[in-house]
Amino acid sequence: MLVASSLLAQDMKPFPLYPNGVPNSKATPADYVEDDTNNHAAKVSIPTLTPFIPEKGKANGTAIVVCPGGGYSNLAIDKEGYAVAKEFAKIGVTAFVLKYRLPSDAIMVDKTIGPLQDAQSALALVRARATEWGINPAKVGIIGFSAGGHLASTVGTHFNKPVI
Repeated sequence: MLVASSLLAQDMKPFPLYPNGVPNSKATPADYVEDDTNNHAAKVSIPTLTPFIPEKGKANGTAIVVCPGGGYSNLAIDKEGYAVAKEFAKIGVTAFVLKYRLPSDAIMVDKTIGPLQDAQSALALVRARATEWGINPAKVGIIGFSAGGHLASTVGTHFNKPVI
């Protein structure tokens, strides 16, 4: 049990979506501090992906990007992110929880495309690094809840209008 717990802990290390700078961003004001209280995230200025890798021998080559909801004012990161990703990993699907920027004039040049940029970038990154994670790049999907569902459906319907 201890070994399984340590493996899961390793899988859950978030990494920045944009290691070389966030597009469409302004300098983050000093009072715009990310808040991860009460199982929600707010004031996200540095988008991340948190991988949930299935147990060895269970992975089936598919992956999903999970977009938590929260009315575009916060992210229900635990309930609609990590909990969902853990369930996908249990059935062999590699899951990535996207902590995306919420629309804000304080941190974005154009707040109307910020979340969409993050979701499109997340899908592109997972596909680009598919071999590393044992994923078939043709089997990468996206799912979301509430506002995250809106974001996921926007990615699916605006694929011919890249904002990244």
